Amino acid sequence: MVKIAIVDDHEIVRRGFNEMLQDEVDFNVVYEASSGEEIINYLKDNDCDVVLLDISLPNKSGVDVLRHLRQRYEKLGVLILSGHPEEQYALPMIKNGANGYLCKDCEQEDLIKAIRTVSLGRRYLSSKTAELLAGEVFNENDSEPHKNLSERELQVFMRISEGASVSDIANILDLSVKTVSTYRSRLLEKMGVNSNAELAIYAVNHGLIEKELDL
Repeated sequence: MVKIAIVDDHEIVRRGFNEMLQDEVDFNVVYEASSGEEIINYLKDNDCDVVLLDISLPNKSGVDVLRHLRQRYEKLGVLILSGHPEEQYALPMIKNGANGYLCKDCEQEDLIKAIRTVSLGRRYLSSKTAELLAGEVFNENDSEPHKNLSERELQVFMRISEGASVSDIANILDLSVKTVSTYRSRLLEKMGVNSNAELAIYAVNHGLIEKELDL
């Protein structure tokens, strides 16, 4: 029996995925969480084989949750289910420990196949993700610098783009203000921009965040 947890802040999305999996006799959705904190607390005392994880979560983002789970549960399968196209997030999330990446509008058979693959301790690569990975090998993704950020750089980048201050980010990620400031300077250089506002514009233009900019 494959024990599955669904993490998404929209109840209707969780319900939809749950219904898609109900006919699989060897699947058991044991938990539904609306935030990263909920799944982290659940796993302290409960077992799970595969976590279906959204990226855009309140407070602790999917990137933060992935990092936490990867550090503490080496054998846990983490399958990212996101509303963002694979071109934007698939490679960074897989590089940072996700076992696979699917868009939320994926076909039911693809979701089932991905869960089975991840539950066996293997990585699931959709045809699109495999194509992106091959493109990176041949340096075809150099024009999109966010794809080359480290896990921590990506975390800081997303927080800054969403409007968080350096001190806020330091508290959330349990880092010193000086360390976050260093990451910020490194980000500006890597992304080829000069300000937080330009980072936010880049994030919005590439569909990495959904917000109204007031710059």
